[in-house]
Amino acid sequence: MPTHALAQLVSRQNRRPRTALPFLGALGLARARVHEFCGPARRTLALMAARGTEGLVLWLRPGWLPERLFPEGVLSFIEPGRLVFVTPRRPEDLLWCFEEALRGGAVALVVAELPEPPRLTPVRRLHLAAETGAEEGRVTPTGLMLTPGAGGAAGVESRWHIAPCHAPGETRWRLDLLRARAEPPGTWIIAAPPGRAGFTLARVKSAAHEEMTEDPRRAG
Repeated sequence: MPTHALAQLVSRQNRRPRTALPFLGALGLARARVHEFCGPARRTLALMAARGTEGLVLWLRPGWLPERLFPEGVLSFIEPGRLVFVTPRRPEDLLWCFEEALRGGAVALVVAELPEPPRLTPVRRLHLAAETGAEEGRVTPTGLMLTPGAGGAAGVESRWHIAPCHAPGETRWRLDLLRARAEPPGTWIIAAPPGRAGFTLARVKSAAHEEMTEDPRRAG
């Protein structure tokens, strides 16, 4: 084993356990790792995750696409002034900026809208960059990659799919944990109660009957 690889292995074994990034109250995201959010409401989920962080959020998006986040929509989740947007002009620049932002360890959350799921090697580089940022930077960074459709990036720490399931008078989303290194798959319903701040989270116990249990903790 090369000396530098052995040093990295020893460093990881001696690393203190990190607390998870609070995520919708009852859930958590491993810090210093990269997670994948997919589905039609993936940007909404990223804003929900940002509620569990402090300080600026670096948001990378393709400069060649017209989609934008509107401040009025962001305001119901976080203060829009916390968002710092970067718009690279090429797909390869997106991944480079993502990696460098994680390695810098200057912000707690880095969000990257990607046109397609990256391959395994770039994802591994992102994980290593986040680990470096946690060890050498000012804060412990966490990366969120937003991918279209059902996602499918190899090697991510976790993959979450979210889609709206609104009903008359109800604002709701269905959240599915598709894969995670340390957790089994699961399904939840996120709801925004009318006239109240924050969200509620209910786990779907039976997919066939949509049986749900309310979590006693509010999701921020």
